[in-house]
Amino acid sequence: QVQLVESGGGLVQAGGSLRLSCAASGRTFSSYSMGWFRQAPGKEREFVAAIHWTGRNTYNADSVKGRFTISRDNAKNTVYLQMNSLKLEDTAVYYCAADPSRSSDLTRVYEYDYWGQGTQVTVSS
Repeated sequence: QVQLVESGGGLVQAGGSLRLSCAASGRTFSSYSMGWFRQAPGKEREFVAAIHWTGRNTYNADSVKGRFTISRDNAKNTVYLQMNSLKLEDTAVYYCAADPSRSSDLTRVYEYDYWGQGTQVTVSS
C-alpha cells in the first residue's frame, strides 16, 4: 500500500508559478512511475505529466509543454511539479498518482493504482 500526500497548491495570478509536491510512503517509491493529473469542475480527470520509474523519461500533456516540469527525488520519496507561466485554464484540483506496474503508457488514468487526495490550484486574472 502506498499513501500519497500532495501539497503546494494555492491561489496565484496568471503568469505566476507554483511548485507542487507529492510525498509518498513506503520503501519502494523508486520503483514506481509517477504522474500528475488534474480535474476542473465539470470535466474529466486529465493527464498533466509523468516520470518513468527510472527517472530517465518524462512526459507532458501538450497543454503544459514548455511550462510545467515534473521531477523526482527518490531519497525524499517525493515527486514535484514545477508550474510556470500559469494560465486561467490551469485552475483545477491536481492529483499525484503512482504506478507500480511499470506501465507503458503513463498518460492513462487507469494505469495508476494509488492516488493522493488532491490539492487545489486556482489561477486568477
